[in-house]
Amino acid sequence: MSELTFRSSSQVELVDWMPREVTFERRVVEAARVSSGTDGQAYNKAADAGLLRMLQRDRHGSPFEHAVMTFRIETPIFVAREFMRHRIASYNETSTRYREMEPVFYVPPAVRPLVQIGKPGAYRFEPGTPAQYRLMVETHKSVAECAWHDYQLQLEAGIAREVARNVLPLSLFTSFYVTMNLRGFENFASLRHAHPQGEVPTFPLWEIEQVCKEMEAYALELAPDIWTYFNNTGRRPV
Repeated sequence: MSELTFRSSSQVELVDWMPREVTFERRVVEAARVSSGTDGQAYNKAADAGLLRMLQRDRHGSPFEHAVMTFRIETPIFVAREFMRHRIASYNETSTRYREMEPVFYVPPAVRPLVQIGKPGAYRFEPGTPAQYRLMVETHKSVAECAWHDYQLQLEAGIAREVARNVLPLSLFTSFYVTMNLRGFENFASLRHAHPQGEVPTFPLWEIEQVCKEMEAYALELAPDIWTYFNNTGRRPV
């Protein structure tokens, strides 16, 4: 049986973005100026800062759709399913029907809150005890080991991958490409990152929040002014 790997974090890679020939801010301004017939006007970062702030503040969203990012994400299956609730992106995921999966499984790190206090709609998470953490790690690993053994057993017996995969747990790592324009990513980030500047409360799954933070670091690099305005206006998507 293949040796199992246990990981406690996802991986985020920015694989492509558009535009490359100009900044994201410039492309958004150029797209916005089509509306007023001034799209031939020379771009001036300082002069157009006010336009960008107005677009963000007043939620004129369509110009932001002309800046696009593509990420490759490696994450547990249960996190990938959280992603795909967003209809504002395009996805292509590793297929467990067509390839044998790698024995890589997620075990939450010690900093991950373990105990839910309260009921749905009115709850918070708190750290677990050392005993709870040990139990969580032990059970995650034992289930993964048993599931992988049974998955391999089926494959060796000639059972189709699309049937054998049914025994694999949600902690198994998957990988996918996701492409979002900047407008869609603001929507995603407003929901998946409980940022201190966010005006609307949100309660994201801890694991997807960590992924979102990494994606935001790329957004800040590609569109520093826009992302600053997004934060300063309460992280309300355009």
